Formats: sequence, structure tokens, C-alpha cells
Amino acid sequence: MSLPALRRRELKPPLRPLSQTSPPSRLNDAPPPKKPFRVILRFPVSPATKAFYRRFYPGTSTAEWNDWRWQMRARIRSLPELSRIFALSEDERQAVERHRGALPVGITPYYASLMGLDDPSEPLRRTHVMTGGEYLKNADEGDDPLGEDHDTVVPGLVHRYPDRVLFLTTGTCSTYCRYCTRARVVGNPGGEYQFSVSQWETALAYLEYHTEVRDVLLSGGDPLTIGDDKLDWLLTRLRAIKHIEFLRIGTKVPMVLPQRISKDFVKMLKKHHPLFMSIHVTHPTELTEEVTEATARLADAGIPLGSQTVVLKGINDDPAVMVPLMQGLLKRRVRPYYLYMCDPISGSAHFRTNVEKGLEIISALRGHTTGYATPIFAIDAPGGGGKIQLAPNAIVGRDGDDLLLRNFEGKTFRYPDPGGTVGR
Repeated sequence: MSLPALRRRELKPPLRPLSQTSPPSRLNDAPPPKKPFRVILRFPVSPATKAFYRRFYPGTSTAEWNDWRWQMRARIRSLPELSRIFALSEDERQAVERHRGALPVGITPYYASLMGLDDPSEPLRRTHVMTGGEYLKNADEGDDPLGEDHDTVVPGLVHRYPDRVLFLTTGTCSTYCRYCTRARVVGNPGGEYQFSVSQWETALAYLEYHTEVRDVLLSGGDPLTIGDDKLDWLLTRLRAIKHIEFLRIGTKVPMVLPQRISKDFVKMLKKHHPLFMSIHVTHPTELTEEVTEATARLADAGIPLGSQTVVLKGINDDPAVMVPLMQGLLKRRVRPYYLYMCDPISGSAHFRTNVEKGLEIISALRGHTTGYATPIFAIDAPGGGGKIQLAPNAIVGRDGDDLLLRNFEGKTFRYPDPGGTVGR
């Protein structure tokens, strides 16, 4: 089977031949042997995406489109740019005009190519284009609903759990989700806020002193928007701290900017094992050919991949959406890890649904598909309580020494539990 067929990728045009042969000295000389060529596998571009960039970014080459830095520079960040690509509703237009402060509009051209350009109700568009609902703040909402500021020990470092910390590396994201729990941190009117290396040094000094910390989660913003050399430097410094056993990166980049996952980037990450990655995933529409390539490169590099998904009203709060999403992730070697209720961030009421919806989704997964495709259902408790796991209650009660349990079909079974108290 050919290399393209095995990898299902397009090939770049051949580069310069590795060796040159002299031209024949006489007309009747034998023709020179065929010249060997090197070929480089190119990042895939789906037909729908290619049609999108030819329409809205004419003159853009495939090489430019697949350059993650070009994608970052070309992000859709203003009302004129939104209007050029999307048929905006009046609600969307007014919301964008009204916006001031942090959490600006920011959508990579690639991610925009997945959205409904003429449909304001399309799920991915709803999560990234502003609407008037953002300006309605309920009494139970807040700018820092999880109390991260309270647990910040030095700038950019949140130490809530005994043996692990949250390291906020940057204020930049490649795209801005409208329900972001750190809306107060990411982006600002004068440009995107960058955490400085001096702040990193302060955080590193704290970690060197606190030997109880064994696990560091890099987040932000999105750590994968940091350049290779700078991120390599930070990971190297963290890996040099002996009591830190493993590192994690929280990111949405593989879903919204898969071109970032270049061969060189993955080669750099491999130096820092054990390294884990948690990927923010929202909807099956995100599971494109490009994303399949990006997750394959990461998984092939030995990086365990997990997903984090937020239950969002009218977007993915339906087993018919969530079950294929979880199964699709597993096919791409991304283990569904957490399913969260939406944090009560200011202006998020139009995204939030009730807890019963989350329980319904978990019930539709448990027993009806592999356990590997069933995430942990949790609420990140407001006020700094941390993650609290939820699940459908399988305990019916007790009958003497038997514990009564309900299975995924709703049937009751007995488990012998002499002397037990659970279920009384």
C-alpha cells in the first residue's frame, strides 16, 4: 500500500532531488537513472475547509492556511470581519458593538470554517459569537465563580488541592469561548495580556520550595499559543524540579487550531514525559480530518489525551449529541475525562442548564457504550470547593444484609453486604 494510502494524507510537491547526475555526454547514451526525491507529509485540509478559505481568504496558499501563526494573525476579531464572513443577526451585531473589556471576539479562520455562516443557532457559532445574553447577570453569577483569586499564592499560580497546582501561563487564547470561566483574565482592550517570564520565575520559585506539589497543570489562556522555544523553556524548568512527578497541559488548540500540532512541536513535547494533555471539546462538529491528524500526532508521541466538555444549553445538552461526541473522541485516542456543568460566570445564564441534563447524559452513556467513553460527571463547586463528582445514584436501599442496586436498565439487583450500613 502506498504511503498516502496508509496515512490518508496528501503529499507536498517533491522537494529538490537529493542527488544530481551528469547529463548524458552523447545522444545515444542511456538515460540517467530516476532521481530520488524526498517527500514530506502535509497537514490535511478537508474539502469544506478548502472551499471556505478560497471564498473568504482568496490568494491564501495551503501552506499559509496550515501555518498556525498565520491562523493566529488572521483571527476574526472585529465587527467588520465578523460581518464579512457571517450573516449576523441584529442581536449578535448589537452585542459585539456593545462589548468593552476582557474576553474579546477571537475566532481562528479554521474554526470559523466549521460554523454555520448563515445560522445564528448553529452550536459552535453560539459558543463564540457574542449575543445579548452576555450582558444579563444573575444574582448567583460572578466574575470569579470558582474562587481562584482566593487560592492564588503568587501571580498566576493557584494552589487549591494539596499536591497539585494550576499554573496560568498566558492570557491569550486562539479562540474565546463565550462561557469562559476566566473571562476576567483573557484578553483586554489594549491587546491580549501576556504573563511575563518574571512572573513565571516567581511561580517556579514557589514550586521549588513547596515539595508537596507533585502535579502541575498548565493553563491560561491557552499554553499552546506560546511559541515552541518559550514553552520548551518552561517545561524544562518545571521538569528540573525533582518533586514534580508529571505535567499536564489544558488546551482547546487541537480542536480550534489543529495546525499548531506540527511535527517539530510534538518532538519538543516528547522530551518532557510524563506529560498529559486535557483537551476542551464541545461538539461532534469539531471532530474533523484535521483534528484527527492532530490527535494522532499527539497520541503517537506517547502523550495521554483526555477530554473536558462543558454541558451547554441547546448546544450539547442532549444524549444524541454527547454520545457520538464521546465515542468519536475515543476513536481518536482521546479518553473522555470530565463532563462539567457550566460555571456560573457572569452573563452565562443562556448557556447553563440544570443538573438533571448532565445526569441524563451520563445515564445514556453508562452501560450503553464502553466505560472508556464515559467521563466523570462533576461540578466545579462555586466559591473554591473544587471538583465534586456526580453520578446517577445506583443505590436503591437495603433488605437485611443485602444492598439493593439499580443497573443501567433500571432493574434492581442484590449484593450481599453483611453488616453494611450503606443504603439504610
